[in-house]
Amino acid sequence: MACVHLTQDTLFSTDYAEVGMNCEQEYNQCFERLTWACARLGAEVASEGLAEIAQLIVQPMTGTWRHFHTPQHIFDVGGQDDPIEVLAALFHDLVYVQVDLSVNFNLSYYISPFSQELDGKLQIRPRDKLPADRSFEMVLAVFGFSPGQVLSPLAGQNEFLSAAVAAKVLETFLTPQQILEIVACIEATIPFQYVLENGLTVSDRLFYRLKDANCRFDLNLSETGLRETVKRAVRVANRDVLGFAHTSSAIFLDNTWNLLPETNHNLMHINAYTVREYRVALQKMEGFMNFLTAEVVFRQFDGEPDDETYRHMVDMARKNIEVARLYLGSKLFAIAVVEALSLRVGLSIPLSTMMGDHPSQTPKCAQLEDFIPDIQTKHPPQTDLEREVLTLLSRGRTQNAAYDIKHSPLATFMVKLVGFEEIRRQRQRAQEFFQETRSAEDFLAGCDPQLIEAIATGVLQLFDSRKSALIGS
Repeated sequence: MACVHLTQDTLFSTDYAEVGMNCEQEYNQCFERLTWACARLGAEVASEGLAEIAQLIVQPMTGTWRHFHTPQHIFDVGGQDDPIEVLAALFHDLVYVQVDLSVNFNLSYYISPFSQELDGKLQIRPRDKLPADRSFEMVLAVFGFSPGQVLSPLAGQNEFLSAAVAAKVLETFLTPQQILEIVACIEATIPFQYVLENGLTVSDRLFYRLKDANCRFDLNLSETGLRETVKRAVRVANRDVLGFAHTSSAIFLDNTWNLLPETNHNLMHINAYTVREYRVALQKMEGFMNFLTAEVVFRQFDGEPDDETYRHMVDMARKNIEVARLYLGSKLFAIAVVEALSLRVGLSIPLSTMMGDHPSQTPKCAQLEDFIPDIQTKHPPQTDLEREVLTLLSRGRTQNAAYDIKHSPLATFMVKLVGFEEIRRQRQRAQEFFQETRSAEDFLAGCDPQLIEAIATGVLQLFDSRKSALIGS
């Protein structure tokens, strides 16, 4: 095969300065993985071409809003054993419109011939506006998409566009069969898909799409080869969401906290985001966790993974989802009280005003937790789940986020004072407050008076400490 020669018209210079020194390590690792995978597949590619592809991948993955979907994530998803899986993982998160708020300029070179923006939504071009392109037709076939289709961010938009980039970038030096296998792995990373109405799993559906594409494009892959392709796709898909099966719920919640700022960009304005903005971010994540079931997190096809491994992954996902629901619900009740109190001051009060600056920004600044009484637990946890969540609230996740501390002193105080049963009841009342069907004052009036008094007093003492600091006393 001829070596690929990509130009500066399609990519950008290989000068490290343009990648940025902070990205050099990620660039090097990406280049090494590309080199290894291409060598394993027998592809002859000039090192300059691979360097440009590495930069094409690393640049969007190190964008301003990327906190979870980063180069390390794609390296983890690819594993280390199979070159098709490695290549698919490198490309699978390139396009992430709702995180990046756009398509990276260098990626748009590959996407714009096949897609367009219409009324604020991305759409596959109509058939009469699409160029004749075998690689793109294979992507359409694997995803089951059609010309003219409006793309949905929640139904494969990002994966589809990422697969289109992968197919066009790699088609110069990989075979059509290899392109099909890579696209299949990327399609499988569309997360949290339910069993189809006809009883087929999404992996079954992928297998039948591959069979059709194999015939349509004369690829001559055997049925065994097609099944192996789906099994590869299952491995990639499962590694993509492997955090759900982590044995540590604290680490699982760390990943959750890394996801929050990707779609709640205001959180990165440390000490400036409002109480409401923080609450909305938690509320969206809690809504997602309440919608999600463990059975749709992981996939299994044709014995991949084996039954024992699959059951363990699903069981751990179920546990982590249950922990997240109660953890987020507890924090949401706590922030609801803070938000209701903040409305006595104004409509858009920064969270730091009510609770103190983030310690990483002003280490010596007083915090609301400094003025919350340390009490004995009046309503001990009744289940293992409640005990674990109380531990997570009091001791914290494993690490602070850039925008938030790892422990939850306010929620901890509330749980100790009123117990989880009351927290659950109040979470429902808080929802009415969020939906503005219950006033802030009515919400506060229905809460334990000792709880409200302690928090309001703590906020006043925090204000006093700032007053004292301001006048130098």
